[in-house]
Amino acid sequence: MFPSPMELLRSHLSRVRIPEPTNRIYKSECCISFDTPRSEGGLYVDLSSFLTFGKECVGWNYEKTGNPVYLRIQQRPKPVPEDRPLKKPTLLAIGVDGGFDYQETNYEETHNIVILPDYASLPFPSVELPEKVRLAVDAILIAEGAERKEQLAAWTAEKKKVSAYVMNLQQINSGVVVPPSGWKCCKCDKTDNLWLNLTDGMILCGRRNWDGSGGNNHAIEHYNETVSSSRETWYHSC
Repeated sequence: MFPSPMELLRSHLSRVRIPEPTNRIYKSECCISFDTPRSEGGLYVDLSSFLTFGKECVGWNYEKTGNPVYLRIQQRPKPVPEDRPLKKPTLLAIGVDGGFDYQETNYEETHNIVILPDYASLPFPSVELPEKVRLAVDAILIAEGAERKEQLAAWTAEKKKVSAYVMNLQQINSGVVVPPSGWKCCKCDKTDNLWLNLTDGMILCGRRNWDGSGGNNHAIEHYNETVSSSRETWYHSC
């Protein structure tokens, strides 16, 4: 006689972990493929590592780690009522009064506890589930996904440090007028790899690369000529 799904789950409770605040939880996209909860089969969240896998990859994770218990997250589009009235548009617009009718797709999310390798399934929520499993799943569902945190971190990356020389920037009235465009080195005709000296307004080319490309070292030469008399700050233009 084969064990029931509940018996299988109880036999693997030692492999289930309750997430802590420091744990990274993935639940929006498969770690290997591009599957999402809206893909066929949904996503499987490993209740031990909190990594997420699509239908075609979860078996690979089980073979590699031996972790058998997963939370399956599925999202299916809700049916649109057939009797929804259609209005004749009077404006060339979408989703506004008088415009073309637009119905945003709404999704219904369902959850199941799945035990591999036989894919035995139990519905969630259920009062019959062990408390440890219920606490683990509740924590996963309310947590902000690591994918979202990584996206936010990319947009709020630490800014570059400000040069100490900027705080006491010396500016000399040398009569140089910096044009809004058409920049070129003051000592040659190079128009790329240019540097603007924020002290005297000189525009000069940068370093010469090992293969002869880049600049002609005019910005470096100017720095070496003037560094003894003043502190200079440079702005890289292109």
